[in-house]
Amino acid sequence: MAKVGIFVGSSGGVTLSAAEKLEELFEGAELINMEEDFDDLEQFDEFDVLLIGSSTWGQGDPQRDWVDPLYEMQNEEPDFSGKKVAFFGAGDQESHPEEFVTALGKMKDIFSKLGAETEFGYTSTDGYSYKYSYAEKDGKFCGLAIDDINQEDLTDERVSSWAAQIKQEMGL
Repeated sequence: MAKVGIFVGSSGGVTLSAAEKLEELFEGAELINMEEDFDDLEQFDEFDVLLIGSSTWGQGDPQRDWVDPLYEMQNEEPDFSGKKVAFFGAGDQESHPEEFVTALGKMKDIFSKLGAETEFGYTSTDGYSYKYSYAEKDGKFCGLAIDDINQEDLTDERVSSWAAQIKQEMGL
């Protein structure tokens, strides 16, 4: 059975709450809070499947606890070949419609460049209202977009549906 690692950076708690729900839905998964539990890039080696969570900040930047690890990844270029990776994260489509969940797209680019399989967990943009998102690829988000500020009532169902989708797509 594939070993699942859920790596999450969260400032407001929304992305962390989604990660905790994912941990429940993926039996045996391990949750790594980037602020408290992340030590070095070698932690990624322990897992076959990486669920990568980050909220979006500023001009579409990943959450601050991801800044150093992503910088190291781009400089050290670890090999993620054979790793199945999917992305999830929170944004605010009404207050920040110009960069909604853009961090997911930026992180996808980095993991893809390092050899990871990142074509998992794409979700529909239907039901969202935003101007632009770098996470939108070929008319879909390249992961799970959560807006707990404006659509809190949809979050649990979106997370549950996405987990089922990931399990099917990855054969878990």
